[in-house]
Amino acid sequence: MKRILPIIVLCQFLCTSLWFAGNSVLPDLIGPLNLNRTFLGNLTSAVQLGFISGTLIFAVFTISDKFSPSKVFLICAILGSIFNFMMSIDGLKGIDILIFRFMTGFFLAGIYPVGMKIASDYFQKGLGKSLGFLVGALVLGTSFPHLVKSVTDGLPWKSVIYTTSFLAVTGGIILVSTIPDGPFRRPGKKFDFSAFFDVFRIRAFRAAAYGYFGHMWELYAFWAFIPFILQFFGTLHDTDFNIPLWSFIVIAVGGISCALGGILSERFSPKSIASFALSISGICCLLSPFFLLQPNSEIFLVFLVIWGLFITADSPMFSTLVAQNSPDTSKGTALTIVNCLGFAITIISIQTINFFSFSIPPQYLFLILGIGPILGVFAVLKARI
Repeated sequence: MKRILPIIVLCQFLCTSLWFAGNSVLPDLIGPLNLNRTFLGNLTSAVQLGFISGTLIFAVFTISDKFSPSKVFLICAILGSIFNFMMSIDGLKGIDILIFRFMTGFFLAGIYPVGMKIASDYFQKGLGKSLGFLVGALVLGTSFPHLVKSVTDGLPWKSVIYTTSFLAVTGGIILVSTIPDGPFRRPGKKFDFSAFFDVFRIRAFRAAAYGYFGHMWELYAFWAFIPFILQFFGTLHDTDFNIPLWSFIVIAVGGISCALGGILSERFSPKSIASFALSISGICCLLSPFFLLQPNSEIFLVFLVIWGLFITADSPMFSTLVAQNSPDTSKGTALTIVNCLGFAITIISIQTINFFSFSIPPQYLFLILGIGPILGVFAVLKARI
């Protein structure tokens, strides 16, 4: 039993490295493909839209409750890696890349929420700690392509794509060959289309979901635009950053806070941890103009790392609250639904930043992200969960 969680965490890390693989190599594609400045937001949104479409289908058809989650995980890891690999085909246009990123996101829907489902099938006691490590793996996996890009500087950009596709297939194989269905799994007896709506009738579930939605408004927009933030500060203050390396650090440090939050959940309530972390990340949104305008690069980088720490710490706590307040027979579906809606919100926030980037000075642009934490904290503190 002790080996179960480390294996799930490892496989989640390997497979979610697909998520930002496109973002990490985008600078190498902008010139040759004549892409415009909004393509970063569109590229990220394509993955998110694919993920939403996948989670919607998985939720409506209760896939992870009807079928073995480990086998679903493997199939999606293989298919996701194939579409990720197709980015390396010569002669692609911008629209082709968006389509391949959409399909990669679609099959990530069978990796991230299904991984949480597998963990919840094994760990009812200490679920917060388990999900803390699991979401931490997602954060590290998301940041990993930036690290690969940094350490392979000088090699063809396709090496990042090859590496992440290989890791995803490896993760799927390891999980399906070592993790059987969990002891607390309650398979759905039939396709239940009403499960998608029924879970929102549970008051505590709604509160946890609303808090998660506020968190998601901020999270992926921040992650997507970290290279832009670093580039803007460097240009404004004539500072030269290793942008792929610092993008990796700022995102990856969130994996530490996820794990730490999971450990602390054994002493403090997930609600308290989630509301505290969401409050701090919201404050970072509101302080972002000051730190972007001040000229000290060390202070700026420390600020970004602090923001990266707190912006993720609440994620496993909200997932814990969602899982704890969901019926046993539709737990996987409930987690998938919340992910589906949460990632739909990320598209809105990313495209909002894209839209206002033409009319708002960059130093004030990320004040927009503070809306999510404010509403999320209000939803959580108001409810009894």
